[in-house]
Amino acid sequence: MSKAEGSARASALDFVDRVVPLWQTALGSELLGSYLLGSLAHGGFSARYSDIDLALVTESGIPPPTLERVRREAAALSADWGAKLSVFWADRQFAIGRFLPLDRVDYLDHAVVLIERERVRPARPALDEIRRYLAGAPFAGWADRAHAFAAGDVLEAKDRKAFLRALLYPARLCYSWITGCMGSNDDAVAFLDDARLAGLDVGLIARALECRRADADPDPLFAARTSLPSQVEACTALIHTPAST
Repeated sequence: MSKAEGSARASALDFVDRVVPLWQTALGSELLGSYLLGSLAHGGFSARYSDIDLALVTESGIPPPTLERVRREAAALSADWGAKLSVFWADRQFAIGRFLPLDRVDYLDHAVVLIERERVRPARPALDEIRRYLAGAPFAGWADRAHAFAAGDVLEAKDRKAFLRALLYPARLCYSWITGCMGSNDDAVAFLDDARLAGLDVGLIARALECRRADADPDPLFAARTSLPSQVEACTALIHTPAST
């Protein structure tokens, strides 16, 4: 971990330490546990490009007004970190809330305990469930963004994060599609070196990862946007190959 990454992570964790008591106050005995997910849990945190993924497991869910109120209170603690806060939540049965299949995998494999009154373990999503999820809205949304970037002439400052994510997404997709796991960007790109998927420009993805690691502007990579449709085609072939495992 670089000094800059360590400093950013420490600052983010300080923010989390101030946010968790807000949820304790709001939910009381309803709160069964609070956890870190994402890059703060499994590595590769970027001050510029990462979200702060906070998971809350509750007895019976979180009412929407409570969710919005605590989000506003968290934003008041830090304008920068508050904008990056992403809250995943579920009831005891993981029947309601915001906890999609890969979020549940991340929780089961990587969750870092912040507070815990009782550990609740949902059923692990089967690989078929993960693949159905990935082949739906996540893939369609990424493909649309990829084609839009490929057709664009200018990379706006507001789109830099989305563009970098569009470049990196094939690694995340392939890693989870084949393994059924949730890992860091570093894990996913390293996996691609061995997977050798036909038609996928792994070099471009690796360059995007280096940009992310450096918290740099992805503008020098914008010329490679014309490769994105080919990346979509390679990933489409993967998800439509019945024998892929």
